[in-house]
Order: sequence, then C-alpha cells, then structure tokens
Amino acid sequence: MPHLLPSSRSAALPPALRRAAAILFFCVALLAPAGARAQSFELTGLRGERLTDADFHQGATIVIVWASWSPRSRDIVARVNPLAERFRGKARVVTVDFQEERAAVEKFLGDKALSVPVFLDPDGMFSKAHSVATLPGLLIVKEGRVVYHGKLPEDPDRVILDAIG
Repeated sequence: MPHLLPSSRSAALPPALRRAAAILFFCVALLAPAGARAQSFELTGLRGERLTDADFHQGATIVIVWASWSPRSRDIVARVNPLAERFRGKARVVTVDFQEERAAVEKFLGDKALSVPVFLDPDGMFSKAHSVATLPGLLIVKEGRVVYHGKLPEDPDRVILDAIG
C-alpha cells in the first residue's frame, strides 16, 4: 500500500496507523460532495453532440437524468419540454440517459419530440459521480459548481429558481 503521509512522518507511525490514515484519506475523497470534486467527463448525444465538464463552467445547466426502464421516467418528455421552455435563456437544459444503449433510448423516444439534447451515460459513471441515486434525477450546475442534486420533484420550478438565482 502506498504511503500517503510524508516519508519523514510515516516511518515513525506503526503500519496499522498508516493503513488507517490511508483508508481515511480515500473515504474522505469518496464521500466529498459532488461539487467539491473535480469532475472530468465527456458524454455523446443522440445527435452526435458532446457534453463535457467544460460546458458546466459557463452559466447554469439543468440536467435531468432518466432511463426508459424506470417507471417514473415514462413521462420524461412531458416533464422536460415545459421545463426547457420555462428556463430558456436562463439555463441550458439537457437530459442524460442512465445506463442504456443508444438503440433502447431511440426506441423509447420513438416519435416523441423531446426538445432538449439527450446524452448517453452507458456505464453510469457520470450519474454515479454526481450522486444521482433516484430516477428521474435532477442535477443543477452553476458556473462549474453542483448547486443541487436529488430527485426530480413533480414541480421543480422552486428548486431550480433557488439554485440558479
């Protein structure tokens, strides 16, 4: 196991204490709030667009995380389109599909007219890194900082307005 403490100090510490310090370091890093950790990612959209961490550093972005296999995501188009209309000019609205293949997402959307980009998170790493635990999930990023993450409320306007100001 690598030593995480400076070598002049770690030599004086018993091995059990060095291991405990290493475990504590890793736990703190893993449990830090999503906004406190640097998030590097690149997602591909259904239309070939790209969404990267750099996109989150300009203005406000509202991200709806969903999956067609989630019963609570069945009405995602009806929920997202009005939201995108209400916050046009105030925030960018995008959706991220959680752990599905492109074909499944395209089949689900079929002839539905989703008015915002759909980005694919096939391995779930983006969603997991941002602590999305419930679908559909809501992630709000302002100037590179996660200012909200949680369940997409039935009426998300107040949460979004509070987060983006």
